[in-house]
Amino acid sequence: MQVRLGAMGGGVVVAVALAAVLGGCAESADGGGNKAAGASASAKGTADGGSGAGKGAAASGGTIGAAGSLCALPVRFAVAERWKAKGIAAEAELSRASKGSDSDPTAALADSLLRQGPVTAACEIDAKPAGNIGFLRVWTGKDANTDAGTVLRQFVAAEDGTSKAKYRSVKTGGGLAGVEVEYLYTSKLLGETKTETALAVGTPDGPVVLHLGGMDTEEHEAMRPAYELAKQTMELT
Repeated sequence: MQVRLGAMGGGVVVAVALAAVLGGCAESADGGGNKAAGASASAKGTADGGSGAGKGAAASGGTIGAAGSLCALPVRFAVAERWKAKGIAAEAELSRASKGSDSDPTAALADSLLRQGPVTAACEIDAKPAGNIGFLRVWTGKDANTDAGTVLRQFVAAEDGTSKAKYRSVKTGGGLAGVEVEYLYTSKLLGETKTETALAVGTPDGPVVLHLGGMDTEEHEAMRPAYELAKQTMELT
């Protein structure tokens, strides 16, 4: 899923709708003093089988995923220092958007932004406060019987313009078995290609996908330590 405002053609109204859909309510990482197990400023390496060996992990600024938080999730993990998390009320936004007129593009826009394959947007973690341009996004699904590899392949297939996907089995630092992919995304609008990474795990409450994008490959690589921190510390809530 990529945001392509230039292709929408709806002017300010569509831009405002887009901001409302993905904006959610701002939330700092739950309990700034809490650290997910094993996360610290000196955290190094990656979970078994990870693709980012040698990249290390960022310092933790707290955790997200706890029950009752705006980013309540089937998993919890550490968020890098200064990154800002926001909960996404996807079902409410989709329901609100669907009540527009048949000619209103908001419903289709909301669906394209909030759903990707078998999962729905649940949480967005913004890197801008830490000096980078991009997001970690968490997507959740409802079918606990679907294996992580299938979910991840469907997730990537739903994003137009992907190529050279490389999948591998991984295990998070919290002991969750999953599948990770690194692939290229080419923007038809901009004609530019960049690297993206995603991780899928299964939980009793359904699959979870953690996705790292970025403005370009350079930004993606600069943000990889935050992704590795999340992967290293991810466990069931």
